[in-house]
Amino acid sequence: MGASDFSKLPHIGEAVRRVEDLRFITGAGQYTDDVSLANQRYAVFVRSPHAHATIRGIDVSKAEAMPGVAKVFTGKDMEGKVNGLPCGWLITSTDGQPMKEPPHPVLALGKVRYVGDHVAMVVADTLEQARNAAEAVEVDYDALPAVVDVRDAAKGTALHDAAPDNHCYKWAIGDKGLVDGVFAKAAHITKVSLTNNRLVPNAIEPRSAIGAYNRASDEYTLYVANQNPHVERLLMTAFVLGLPEHKVRVIAPDVGGGFGSKIFLYAEDVAVTWAARQLNCAVKWTADRSESFMSDAHGRDHVTTAEMAMDANGKFLGLRVHTDANLGAYLSTFSTCVPTILYATLLAGQYTTPQIYVEVDAWFTNTAPVDAYRGAGRPEATYMLERLVSRCAWDLGIGQDEIRKRNFITSFPYQTPVALQYDTGDYVTTMNKAQQLADVAGFDARRKASEAKGLKRGMGYSSYIEACGIAPSNIAGALGARAGLFECGEIRVHPTGSVTVFTGSHSHGQGHETTFAQVVAARLGIPIENVSVVHGDTGRVPFGMGTYGSRSISVGGAAIMRALDKIETKAKKIAAHLMEAAEADIEFAGGEFKVKGTDKKVPFGQVALTAYVPHNYPLDKLEPGLNETAFYDPTNFTFPAGTYICEVDVDPATGTVKIDRFTAVDDFGTIINPMIVEGQVHGGLVQGIGQALLENCVYDKETGQLLTGSFMDYAMPRADDFPTFKLDTVCTPCTHNPLGTKGCGEAGAIGSPPAVINAVLDALASLGVKELDMPASPARVWEAIQQQKA
Repeated sequence: MGASDFSKLPHIGEAVRRVEDLRFITGAGQYTDDVSLANQRYAVFVRSPHAHATIRGIDVSKAEAMPGVAKVFTGKDMEGKVNGLPCGWLITSTDGQPMKEPPHPVLALGKVRYVGDHVAMVVADTLEQARNAAEAVEVDYDALPAVVDVRDAAKGTALHDAAPDNHCYKWAIGDKGLVDGVFAKAAHITKVSLTNNRLVPNAIEPRSAIGAYNRASDEYTLYVANQNPHVERLLMTAFVLGLPEHKVRVIAPDVGGGFGSKIFLYAEDVAVTWAARQLNCAVKWTADRSESFMSDAHGRDHVTTAEMAMDANGKFLGLRVHTDANLGAYLSTFSTCVPTILYATLLAGQYTTPQIYVEVDAWFTNTAPVDAYRGAGRPEATYMLERLVSRCAWDLGIGQDEIRKRNFITSFPYQTPVALQYDTGDYVTTMNKAQQLADVAGFDARRKASEAKGLKRGMGYSSYIEACGIAPSNIAGALGARAGLFECGEIRVHPTGSVTVFTGSHSHGQGHETTFAQVVAARLGIPIENVSVVHGDTGRVPFGMGTYGSRSISVGGAAIMRALDKIETKAKKIAAHLMEAAEADIEFAGGEFKVKGTDKKVPFGQVALTAYVPHNYPLDKLEPGLNETAFYDPTNFTFPAGTYICEVDVDPATGTVKIDRFTAVDDFGTIINPMIVEGQVHGGLVQGIGQALLENCVYDKETGQLLTGSFMDYAMPRADDFPTFKLDTVCTPCTHNPLGTKGCGEAGAIGSPPAVINAVLDALASLGVKELDMPASPARVWEAIQQQKA
């Protein structure tokens, strides 16, 4: 079945209410911290108060003597028994050498490298006892100088012996010589220097893990708040604990938000699993919010200089970029691919720039590890490019919309100079629809009205593109991925015709139990309520790669479609047998099997029952049952794209920025459930605008202390920070997956930050302000205005 045929089926495009929400809003969900096991104890981690220090000694004697304490584990207890945490993506430097990959011990050995680093784990009968004992652990530290700013990393004290200059790798893409030649002949060159601020993910549900061990069967079970349980199990068993994979079951029940921060294998997950066998009991750990701020992998933190070469008419000729990326103290699971493969390959954007050269230096600093956060590289690329494009327009004295339209790609497929080939899109139509919805024609009148109130009004554009459903595996492997990037789907048809779907994708708020059910119900012609979806349990679901990178429907859904292809093929054989017809004459539509040119037909339910009651089967030709599994390895990324237009009022007296209106028009290909898509866009916009105006993770440059370690210091967006968003879509279906879908979960967070900052800069242009880094807080905006007055 092709994408165009699929999009016409019943249930596709319907705003079906989420079936999973009943249990969530009635408090019937089960998150990891809701799980209580027999013989369960509690873990608390002793964390480093220093950003960088040598550990002279650890005295656990007082702690172990306290009531209820079972054991205090340190790095010495694990040394030689437990390996360090692995990095899942190998980057090769421009000199041909592999990246520097220092050890990442589960519990610190000899040294701590950021505030919050794991020093010891206390296990006790109650959480209170474990917390009290953790305070009694005495650690003798010898503090060392810390470096937290990526711009200072090269001259900072070395974190690791393996990287004495704190440099992890230098990576590049493009032809530098060709690009330099283009710049030498350009009529105009525009340059920007930008900082993409560090973010803390802040999922509603903090991370949690429970390790259990069954001595009789020699089997482990890990309950964990994680987005990809099979990958968690693979990394933990094969690389860290050296356990047989079939002896470990990982269960990720309901997960209360992830945004990438729950993709990774964390030290806590390994520690509680290993300790469960050492103590022959279940060991439970749940982070408090302060721990989450310190120890969850952070996002972004790039410093970039970029230049665009143009001809006299504003046509883009070449792009030259250098980025310094902060990796934090250790390499997290996918950290190395974020500022390289997921960043630089998107720097063509929606434009026909013929030559691009990008160079990335990645550095270790005394901060929490940095890894994928909603968008993972794509927001960083879009922010840099869209800020630069608007600056090009202002430098040339033309409109932000006009310069984009002059450079948009209009013919597909389109091969970019940075590896990716876009299969389809319609960027001009998308922008036109956004302009109409945003009432761009009425902007001048609104600007004059704002001026009359003493306010400065500005409009900002952002035309983003992203690559979703990271693929294909052979290309990803050539680029350094240490795992395949396929997905799995199993369709189990029961004798009564109801269906259970087992998917390797995992939901942490996206609504898979509804969307996947819509896909299956549409394809088989059965009620949605007759379909249930199972995910998040390595003991029940075939090996899959989880959820991240807006891959669930385009990769996981495609695997389900392939399994449904197999179901339909076998069901036609059964139907042909029932109706005494040739298999080639059987048609299937609307839940019925028909014989071409006759009125003979049987419903899907009858075929399902016959599959399990095969009294008169030709058993030599057809086996009983109706259960099929399929794996899907994409042939290309999918490429959602859109244009966002933001309009702000700025009070020059206070620096306060107020978003008056925000318009987002996206191309997600085929849309299964528009209500869920709208919710995903809303969530992404809030996170992206939050970064642009409010959020900023800050470490003290002298001590390395986390200064924004609570919601008192880290400004999370609230409902009254936003207007009512105006949303719409266009549809150019993906050409290489059977659903025609492209992915929507990250788009809002990718396209919105530059739209907001471009709007603020447009508002401040008359005051002479040309540059401003995120977040555009009142203090920063006011200061930028005052600097122009000086």
